[in-house]
Amino acid sequence: MTLLLTRRPPLRPRIRTGAGVQRVMLLTGLVLTGLFLLTALLGPLLAPHGYAQLTDSQGLFGTQQHPSGGHPLGTTIAGYDVLSRTIWGARTALLIIVAALLLSVVPGTVLGLVSGYLGGRPDRLLVGLADALYAFPPLLLAIVMSIVISGGRSSLTGGLGAAACSVAVSFVPQYFRVVRAEVIRVKAEPFVDAARVIGTGPWRIMTRHVLRNSVRTLPLIFTINASESILTLAGLGFLGFGIEPNSAAEWGYDLNRAVADVTAGIWWTAVPPGLGIVLTVLGTTLLSESLTDLADPRLRKRGTTPLLPADGGADDE
Repeated sequence: MTLLLTRRPPLRPRIRTGAGVQRVMLLTGLVLTGLFLLTALLGPLLAPHGYAQLTDSQGLFGTQQHPSGGHPLGTTIAGYDVLSRTIWGARTALLIIVAALLLSVVPGTVLGLVSGYLGGRPDRLLVGLADALYAFPPLLLAIVMSIVISGGRSSLTGGLGAAACSVAVSFVPQYFRVVRAEVIRVKAEPFVDAARVIGTGPWRIMTRHVLRNSVRTLPLIFTINASESILTLAGLGFLGFGIEPNSAAEWGYDLNRAVADVTAGIWWTAVPPGLGIVLTVLGTTLLSESLTDLADPRLRKRGTTPLLPADGGADDE
């Protein structure tokens, strides 16, 4: 029996469909997030009216108007311009995102650093507390926090600061767990042992050697928590635990007020805030997924599909 070897034809180029999908996701996320940021930052210049300014259409304050040239998206039953409220709502969402991330990343990082480096009983206590908080759904935890801030009143809690604290409390365990895991890994590295040998104090080791090598993944978590912040804030506003309408414009509250309008056939008050929530969350989610893929080389090539040779290879006869 003779073994016949046949030369295989050259392989065709690999089909990188996954890379193409990642590029589309990244570009879509950048465009939607960029539009959100521009709308939020340029809100005072783009909005034709203030978020709490009543319209004066035909001399009648508080009269609901259909979409028209003067009010492209119409007005609410209370007499507020829907376009202006939607634009100002983007500014409110951006402020809450920034404030909530700052209020959560600082305590989460500090507690994670101390817990991971010291270990022992403080570590077990902090881990148990973080796991208890992490077990609650973010929206439920935010509602409880808003009730505590409001002093037990089941109503709108007030200004931006109270809303930011309510949203931030659900993010602290995430940063704690991530930083703690990185600290446990980094503190076993040789350069940390070398610092101990030469007599460097624990505080200096934690801040100079361990901390800077334990927070590299936090920017990726920022983008993920940005979408969660918007959803949590909108949920609070929709359920009546968010920002007071006179303090700032907020999409969740406007969506709650628009429910009665939709049943009466007045659709234009619900669509803009709803689209604002959906598109902003979609943009930040796509951006976070794309950045995660770019940061992880294993995920970066997950869509690469190598093709098999056209023939079956060598045959025995």
